[in-house]
Amino acid sequence: MNRTPDRVPGRGRPAAESAELAALRGWLRGRKASAAVEARAAGKRATFQYLADRACAGGTPYVVSACTLRQALDGRLPTLRTTLAFTHGAGGDEKDLEKARLLWEAAERAVNPPQKRPAPHVPGLFTTPAGLVRAMNRVRATAPRTSLRALAAEAGPGLAPSTLHRFLTGRQLPTAAQLGRFAAACDAGDEATAALLAGHMRILTGPPVPPSYPCAYAEWADERRQRDEAARPWLAEPELDWYDQQLRDAEEAELQRRIDAEEALIDEWEAGEEHAHGDPGAGTGHGPGAGAERSTLGTEPAAWVRPAHDP
Repeated sequence: MNRTPDRVPGRGRPAAESAELAALRGWLRGRKASAAVEARAAGKRATFQYLADRACAGGTPYVVSACTLRQALDGRLPTLRTTLAFTHGAGGDEKDLEKARLLWEAAERAVNPPQKRPAPHVPGLFTTPAGLVRAMNRVRATAPRTSLRALAAEAGPGLAPSTLHRFLTGRQLPTAAQLGRFAAACDAGDEATAALLAGHMRILTGPPVPPSYPCAYAEWADERRQRDEAARPWLAEPELDWYDQQLRDAEEAELQRRIDAEEALIDEWEAGEEHAHGDPGAGTGHGPGAGAERSTLGTEPAAWVRPAHDP
């Protein structure tokens, strides 16, 4: 007679398991014991192969092997399909199948407790299909269950795992209804759902159309002026202390004095050129007095022209 091991190999103490898993395993053993009574009446033994044959008979969806049914009692959590097949093979009716489902769900929550979920991701402003793909994947990453099969089950009919895969890889653009169901399956919340749908609408409508009426241009110009005024303090020159300001004022005064002197000299030279009609050297810089009237604008500029302010 096959017996489920009650101890972990290599240890001397019983294996730790949840009460819900122990209740499921005990209930399955009870169903097997009930099937043994019926099997003895028919001159048979309620082996695992006997249960597997009964589960597979009649074209039922519970096709399973004897080895799989044996592993359902080895201390690990069986799959829901195996649990239902075990119950059906042991002669269980619809009520027993529902009982098996409830016990399995309780055991599954105890064995695989839900992980602490991070805060739902709220997408920012995006205007391209690639941005939508990135936003959907980040929303999926904060979902309670991130597998495509689990999301498809939560989204309902019409959103198969393959369809979700096309959405999340950018191969197909979802509709607004499909995007809303995806957000609901991810338990994204109202704010994240609204951000996804708003970005989806921006993708469909394209970039905003430039204004075509004069008032819009005036409003745009006013907004630009306000932005420039707000940025002007950042573009202003730094305020100098008293000493640096005195040096700067002296340099500017000296530069202005030299500019005024050069302009006066140029005016005098131009006036002399107009009256010197008989002088062959007039206006050419080669006649008499040309050296005296030569501008000093280009002489040693580095000696007196300095930057207005040297920080």
